[in-house]
Amino acid sequence: MSKDFKEKVRDQFARTADGYVRNSGFAKGDDLAEAARLLKPTTDDALLDVACGGGHTALYFAPLVRSVVASDLTMLMLKKAQEYISEEGGVENITFREADAEDLPFPAGSFTLLTCRIAPHHFPDVPRALLEFHRVLRRGGRMVIIDTLRPEDPEIADFYQDLEQMRDPTHVRTYTEQEWVAMVEEAGFEVHKTKTFPKTHDFQEWAKRAGLNRQGVQNLNNFFIQASAKIHEYFQIETFAGEVESYTDRKLLLYASRPAKKQPVSP
Repeated sequence: MSKDFKEKVRDQFARTADGYVRNSGFAKGDDLAEAARLLKPTTDDALLDVACGGGHTALYFAPLVRSVVASDLTMLMLKKAQEYISEEGGVENITFREADAEDLPFPAGSFTLLTCRIAPHHFPDVPRALLEFHRVLRRGGRMVIIDTLRPEDPEIADFYQDLEQMRDPTHVRTYTEQEWVAMVEEAGFEVHKTKTFPKTHDFQEWAKRAGLNRQGVQNLNNFFIQASAKIHEYFQIETFAGEVESYTDRKLLLYASRPAKKQPVSP
């Protein structure tokens, strides 16, 4: 990440930390249950949750593993996550660490599990982050990445890109399933499974969580309303009296592992 962009991310999520920490949509979901089913965590595992946000994924996995490190670029977000987890109670095996996903401050092979949920679309250099994930995972370590799925249709993909950048200037881009698989394999992982989950968003809550003012929310509303019928159908946009009530996007879960042994290089 460039220094200027890092500061933009820190500022954005410092301003909006409370909204993310208190959002129930991050605290639960079929994607978390599926991640646990695939990762098969045990009390011998040490898990790194990259770009932990409000700490919901870290809290979900904490009772299932030996230890969790919840890392995030934004210190205020980490503090809010720590407060939230302390209030929830019941876990004492989570530590918090300020960290850039593209330059993780951990020794090689420090973790047996890694999660990164609804965050990579903020990374300017996802391939670099994936190389870091590979480095800090032990051989045989398992990883789940969950993020918003980029639509295959170019018109819908362009609409979604514009929409997200209107809402949040730290949004970089999303990726298709094919792009994700290629990047993860290029980083040295073996991809075992992908799965897509629909996620419905309350429009007002989703827009305001990013810190938009009234005019910003209205601009987003109009952008949705004026979209083509194809886009309305894809996102299942629900409206009433000219106001958007909800829309549905898709999240991609990708499960992969670092091979237990070095793969032989073909002559």
